[in-house]
Amino acid sequence: MPSSYRNFKLLRRSRVFWGSFSLWRPRLVFWCGALAIGVISVGFAKLADLAQYGFSSLTSSGEWAFLLPLVLTPLVFMLSACLSATLFPNSQGSGIPQAIAARHLRDEDERTRLLSLRIAFGKIVLTVLGLFSGASIGREGPTVQVGASIMLAVARFGGMAQARGLILAGSAAGIAAAFNTPLAGIVFAIEEMSRTYESRANGLVLTAVILSGLAALGLAGNYNYFGEASAAPTQLRDWGLVLVCGIGGGALGAAFSGFALHFGQKIRRWAQPQPLKPMLVLAGICGLAIAVIGILSGGATFGTGYEQARSAVEGHALPLLFFVEKLAASFLSMLSAIPGGIFAPSLAVGAGFGSTVGSLLGTSIALSAILGMAGYFSGVVQAPMTAFVIILEMTGDHQAVIPIMAVSMIGYVTSRILSREPLYHGLSRVFIAAAIRARRAEGNSPHP
Repeated sequence: MPSSYRNFKLLRRSRVFWGSFSLWRPRLVFWCGALAIGVISVGFAKLADLAQYGFSSLTSSGEWAFLLPLVLTPLVFMLSACLSATLFPNSQGSGIPQAIAARHLRDEDERTRLLSLRIAFGKIVLTVLGLFSGASIGREGPTVQVGASIMLAVARFGGMAQARGLILAGSAAGIAAAFNTPLAGIVFAIEEMSRTYESRANGLVLTAVILSGLAALGLAGNYNYFGEASAAPTQLRDWGLVLVCGIGGGALGAAFSGFALHFGQKIRRWAQPQPLKPMLVLAGICGLAIAVIGILSGGATFGTGYEQARSAVEGHALPLLFFVEKLAASFLSMLSAIPGGIFAPSLAVGAGFGSTVGSLLGTSIALSAILGMAGYFSGVVQAPMTAFVIILEMTGDHQAVIPIMAVSMIGYVTSRILSREPLYHGLSRVFIAAAIRARRAEGNSPHP
């Protein structure tokens, strides 16, 4: 009797253990996915920095090396456009529209066309390739698509059914790890990715942001993206910057997003029905134009623009027309459809615009650069809370909290008046429509 009772107890404990393991398995897989996003984000950042350093070294290694972009940039643009169209479809552009589109799609195969580990790999490789050619792109938007792809793979492997929530969590974790801005990752997920607050997903988002942030923190250390800033308005004309940077930055951001949506639609119509060859020609033309702008600007418009933006935040005035040149290079990079984001270039454009305003008005360059970033970035993405939080976390300028908030809101309102459709959501509709068309085409095709 005692022996059979012990056997019964052992069997019961075994069942409890395996039952507990099956319950905990999805959580363990989810945590591993969030940690992986942090690790991959740091690796992505290192590769991006190496690519920019490599391009800078090549173009400054000889007397005529500064002309190398006239050949290198268009050729690499064409190669990147070809690879993204053939080997890694739906890796084009920022990556944020793909993540937004995937949240609106209900079919798993449709989501997989936009978010997969293969696309994530291609996104990293081609973004790094673009930076090696001097493209005015960033890695932060692509990190969102990479994070969302990892989380969607986690959902399949761990048997988790909350695909929409996991995409949201992966996107937030990507932003948080890319900029070392955990609060901005959460706000970005709520305001930009979902446009609503979803109580069921908040635990996933918070957990993913914390774990990816810890992984990035362990590898890269604690840092502010643009260092420490302590600029604050001290004079009446400093407060005038709020209006000028808010309205001016918002209008510039609206122009960028409006033209991107308009010309993007025109190009898609022009490239049909065989888009590969026309898109390669377009990528080459855009690459050549970016090379010319970069050479004329002394190389300032190549790459993410991080160094120029940080210089302005530290109080060093940028050339008066830098923001115009950088805006043009960023617009052409986006128009070419090569993989690459607009977050970092947008911050550089905003910092350049603010620096120019500060130089003309005779105010603090550091303060005007920070407010310029807030106004322009809010105008481009039409997400004022994200703009405010991300710039506050990146600069650590807690003395200018109210001005940054005010500029972000004014930039958003100005942009909303001039351009009714937010950029990322407008672009996401393209991917939603393409995914639906592909499904219908497969449904109508004859089976062997």
